Amino acid sequence: MTLARILFATAMLGSVSVSIAGADAAYRQQIEHWRQQRLQALTAPDGWLTLVAFEWLQPGAQTVGRAAGNAIVLPAGPAHLGTITLAADGRVRLDLAADSGATVDGEAVRSATLRDDRDPQPSVVRFGTTSLTLLDRSGRKALRVKDSTATTRTAFRGLDYFPIDPSWRIDARFEPFVPVHHVELATEVGTVERYVVPGRIEFERDGQHVTLLPVIQTPGDTRLFVVFADRTSGHETYGAARFLYADAPRDGRVVLDFNRAYNPPCAFTAFATCPLPPPENRLPLRVTAGELKYRGEH
Repeated sequence: MTLARILFATAMLGSVSVSIAGADAAYRQQIEHWRQQRLQALTAPDGWLTLVAFEWLQPGAQTVGRAAGNAIVLPAGPAHLGTITLAADGRVRLDLAADSGATVDGEAVRSATLRDDRDPQPSVVRFGTTSLTLLDRSGRKALRVKDSTATTRTAFRGLDYFPIDPSWRIDARFEPFVPVHHVELATEVGTVERYVVPGRIEFERDGQHVTLLPVIQTPGDTRLFVVFADRTSGHETYGAARFLYADAPRDGRVVLDFNRAYNPPCAFTAFATCPLPPPENRLPLRVTAGELKYRGEH
């Protein structure tokens, strides 16, 4: 080989190396940006760290407030917030006490029928630093209470991750189900939630054939939501599961970026309702990417 050809080949190899290094740096920057957004959402004044109570509603009327004599005792707010009534048809009405100082959806009303979280805009009852929303879990109604001054938020210890590893950004096969399947996922509070399963994800890793069942978390959402556990679960990572979103499949392929795997809200608070993975999503390998176990795990 002539000197000119050697120099040309060397230059080309150098150009490829620079291109690969640049792509790798850009990818790492994307993951770091995603992590920053994750942190901001988690620590927001109405983020998951602000949960302070989760209370099931019983049929009929029940008083709500901070005083011990209420049927539902809140950790913050007025001594008597008001009376909440669960009707036989599932509708929930809140009658506020005259001196509660609370608002419903920003309005100073005395009575309101509350929209639960199945609605795109569920009702929000606010009083001081505290807010209350209505949940529907498999037909059962519950109150979720948030306080922006909760110690889980003010004493938050930060997020930790495995080192960013581009090899865990996996181009996987997607086999659609026609018609779609359904799966029932148990939650950490003992309820069962039913989800649409649009298809099956398959890939190979560390000599293992891996199959995952993604679900559609919210009707109308095109993204795939994966609840999974692996051999790091309960050791380096949160024991119950981790979550991962993927963009809608294209041409029979879907990208799973496990560097974006994150802990469910239940890793930070006892007042969240988190789905557990189906048997198919308990992976026979160590996923050494994504979010680690929370240092301040409750």
